[in-house]
Amino acid sequence: MKSFEGIRTLLIEQQREFLQKDLGTKRQKLTEITAYKDTPFPVVISGLRRAGKSTLLAQLAHAFYPNNEYFFVNFEDERFLPFTVSDFTKLHELLIELFGNQRVFLLDEIQNIAGWERFVSRMITSGYKFYITGSNASLLSKELGTKLTGRYIPIELFPFSFEEYLRFKETPIPSITRLTTVEKGIAKRAFMGYVKKGGIPQALQYPELPIHKTMYDDILNRDVAARYRITDTKPLRELTFYLLSNISSLISYNKLKELLQLGSVNTVSSYIENLETCWLLFAINRYAFSVKKQQIANKKIYCIDTGLTKSVAFSFSEDKGKFLENTVFLQLRRQHNDDIFYYKTKKDKEVDFYLPKKKTFIQVSRSITDPRTRQREVQALEESMKEVGGSTGMIITEDEKDTIKIEGRTILILPVYEWLLSAKV
Repeated sequence: MKSFEGIRTLLIEQQREFLQKDLGTKRQKLTEITAYKDTPFPVVISGLRRAGKSTLLAQLAHAFYPNNEYFFVNFEDERFLPFTVSDFTKLHELLIELFGNQRVFLLDEIQNIAGWERFVSRMITSGYKFYITGSNASLLSKELGTKLTGRYIPIELFPFSFEEYLRFKETPIPSITRLTTVEKGIAKRAFMGYVKKGGIPQALQYPELPIHKTMYDDILNRDVAARYRITDTKPLRELTFYLLSNISSLISYNKLKELLQLGSVNTVSSYIENLETCWLLFAINRYAFSVKKQQIANKKIYCIDTGLTKSVAFSFSEDKGKFLENTVFLQLRRQHNDDIFYYKTKKDKEVDFYLPKKKTFIQVSRSITDPRTRQREVQALEESMKEVGGSTGMIITEDEKDTIKIEGRTILILPVYEWLLSAKV
C-alpha cells in the first residue's frame, strides 16, 4: 500500500464509531466467548453478513476491556481495498502511534485481506490476543487450523435465536416449567412474529427498510459472484431463488441441473457450496453408513433466516409447516454444528432430523391432532429408533404436548416455543 495517510484518518474514525456503537441485545455467544478470554488462542467469529458480528465485538470489548485497551480495525471499508498482507506491519506501527501499545486486536471482516493468517500467526507467538470476524464459513474450516500457529477458537454467530428475539422485543422470558395461560398466548404470538420477521438484527430494528433484499443482493453479488469470479449471475440467481422457494424440501442436484439448464451437476453442487460458505443456505444429507450413499442421495435445503426467505422467495401459501421445520433446523444447527441428517427407514418413511451422536430422531409437524397424522409421525420415529437402536424420539408441533411410551422407547411431543426456550436435545 503506497500511502497510509488515508488509513490514519480511517482508523481514527473507526475507533470513534466503534466506541459509540449501540451494544444492542446481548448475544448468547458472549457467554461462550468469555470462557476463552484468557487463552492465547485467537477467537474466530464467522457468520452471515449483518448477523451482528460487529455488535458482538463491541459487546465483548465493553465486557472484557472497559478501558479500551485494544485495537479495532474494520476491513469491510473500501479504503482498505489496496491493502495486502505485507502492509500489516505498517498498520500495527500506525495503531501504536495512534492508540498506544495494546495487546488485543479486534479485526472485523478479515476475509477481505488475502494472507491475513500469516500476520495473526506471527503476532500470536509474540503474546497478542485476537478476536476476528468474517462472513465466510471457510474461516471455520479445518484448513484454517494449519495456517494459524496452534489452536484457534471457532465461533458461529447466527441471527437471533428465539430467546434473543424475545429480549430484543423486550418480552419477558417465561419459565417453561410453569407456563401460565397468558404466558403461553404471549409465547405463541411471539413465535409467529419470529418466524415471519426472522432474527436479523438490522431488519428487526428498521422494518421499514428493505434490509433483507439488500442483504440478498450483497450476498449474491459480493460474497458469491465476486469472490468466486462468476461473471454470468443469472443461473446463480435462478438456482438461489428456486432453493429459497423450496426450503425444507428434498432436492436432487440432477433434477435441478435439468430444470434450470445449468449445464452440469458439478455446477449445481459448486453454486450450492458457495451459498453455504456465505451462510445463506444449508444442505443436509440423508443418513447412511456409507459416505458415498450420503453424497448421492437427495439433499434437504434450509435458509439461514426465515424472515429473509419470506422477503425474497416465492410461495403459493404461507407454508407454515416448512418455516416451522426451518426454524427447528436452525436451532439444531446452533447446537450440533454439522452433525445433522434426515433419515429414511427401510420402509421409506422419512424423519426430518437425525442426530447420530445422540441417536435422537426429531419430527416436525404443525399439528398431530388428526389421528392419521399422529400415527404416521409416531410410526416413522418408532421404525427409525428400532433400526439404529435409539431410545429417544421427538415431535415438535405448534402447540401440543404429550409423552408416548412404546416398548421401552420414549417419544416427546413438545410445542415449538417451549422447545426453543429449553432446546435440550
